[in-house]
Amino acid sequence: MNAETPKTLHLIDATYELFRAYFAMPSMTAPDGAEVGAVRGLLSSMVKLLSDPAVTHVGCATDHVVTSFRNDLFDGYKTGEGVDAALLSQFGLAEEGLRALGLAVWPMVEFEADDALASAVAQLGGDFDRVLVCSPDKDFAQLVEGERVVLLDRKKDVVTDEDGVRAKWGVDPASIPDWLALVGDAADGLPGVPRWGAKSAAAVLAHYGHIEAIPDDAEAWTVKVRGAKSLAAELAERRDDALLYKRLATLRTDAPLEPRDVAWRGVDSQALDAFCARIGDRRLPERAKALPPRG
Repeated sequence: MNAETPKTLHLIDATYELFRAYFAMPSMTAPDGAEVGAVRGLLSSMVKLLSDPAVTHVGCATDHVVTSFRNDLFDGYKTGEGVDAALLSQFGLAEEGLRALGLAVWPMVEFEADDALASAVAQLGGDFDRVLVCSPDKDFAQLVEGERVVLLDRKKDVVTDEDGVRAKWGVDPASIPDWLALVGDAADGLPGVPRWGAKSAAAVLAHYGHIEAIPDDAEAWTVKVRGAKSLAAELAERRDDALLYKRLATLRTDAPLEPRDVAWRGVDSQALDAFCARIGDRRLPERAKALPPRG
């Protein structure tokens, strides 16, 4: 890396990548009969990422288990119910395979993978010129900071910076948890507040910033929004619920991150050979070992 190349940290939501690979890849079985298609797809995607010489520092977060502290706060929060057993069975394999590729892996138990990436931005991001949170998930929009901390949709090759967050959701990054609380997020089991839609929430939050600052009485509102009276009434009645949803939507920055060294120095050849033999992937080791170490 020369002096003019910005030092960049790539943060990977490996649980999202595993889910994406599961639905994109055909079924594949290991020599022992276990389903491994998603893991093979995930590792292939990571080798593709590492084939870019500009990728020097990488951290991967995983949900070691599906539930987290949020399930203790709200019964309706997402669980592993409905997730295919063939996918759940690959969670541990994914972590092992990522480590064999020489990548830093943060498996979450009490927290979620999202919290691990938020914690990496807060705890490690200051050492980098740029941080790329590699996910299209709108939850991560709250982490965006100018053009330094941005979202990268690897599939579409689209970068979303702070102006992009405002253009897409109508609010500043700091207001994303409030927006999710009002609008709801079916993927996480957040029901939202009745009558509050994406446009009304964006208009009000663009003015007030946070739920706590929105008056109960529409007569006190200093922003004009269609249906303000009913919106204010619903929020006033369910304010405690809305604040709970906001807490659930707010990513934590105190998740434990070990290892903290995210420099990629090449694959663990012995571990990768053994792992790929177990999952029946003969091509991956050759591709991965051909990549020059860096970081």
